Amino acid sequence: MSAIGTYFEHLIYGYYPYLVGTVFLVGSLLRYDHGQFTWKAGSSQMLSSKNMRLASNLFHVGILVIFFGHLFGLLLPHWAYSPFLHAGTKQLIAVVVGGIAGAMCLVGGAMLLYRRITNPRVRASSSIMDTLILALIVSQAALGMVTIIFSLGHLDGDMMITLGNWAQAIVFFGGDAAQHMEGVSWIYRAHIFWGLTIILLFPFSRLVHVWSVPFGYITRRYQLVRKRG
Repeated sequence: MSAIGTYFEHLIYGYYPYLVGTVFLVGSLLRYDHGQFTWKAGSSQMLSSKNMRLASNLFHVGILVIFFGHLFGLLLPHWAYSPFLHAGTKQLIAVVVGGIAGAMCLVGGAMLLYRRITNPRVRASSSIMDTLILALIVSQAALGMVTIIFSLGHLDGDMMITLGNWAQAIVFFGGDAAQHMEGVSWIYRAHIFWGLTIILLFPFSRLVHVWSVPFGYITRRYQLVRKRG
């Protein structure tokens, strides 16, 4: 690899993730502190409800499975599961589950994006960022589906371990994370870069509403209602 190629590899896969993480955390805090009136999902269901429930359910269920699958799949060290689960088996599970969830996210997201672009009422109530972030997520889901095709070519699990080592080096400050990306196929590189860019734009989009998931409802005390004497 040339000196310029090495420079960009370290820039994108060694330093860019920390820039993304800083903007993600600081931007979210500033958005919450200074723009709480914009801290919402901005539902447009009242403007047009045709196929909205199907598209929304497919998109949200798919993206949640993908998120937690990537979270545990990449950040769980190999030594933690190797005694009872072969890396190839783990990758096969990721291909099957990720393929189903990716298809759900792609179909649901494409339906929502088509609706947002073609429906005049929905389009008029949407910002440029609303459409952009949804388009980025849909394209990222499409890239993810393409990576499955590449993954089927080597089900030994080595690529999953390599990508996991890179992610763990970034998150746990292992140092020289970019070295793990040497020899990695362009499709995985593009998928990672696209995903990091979505996280970078997170604080400036409607995605911030995920911080407001009402987990408190799970642990709150029941409301007691008594009849009048």
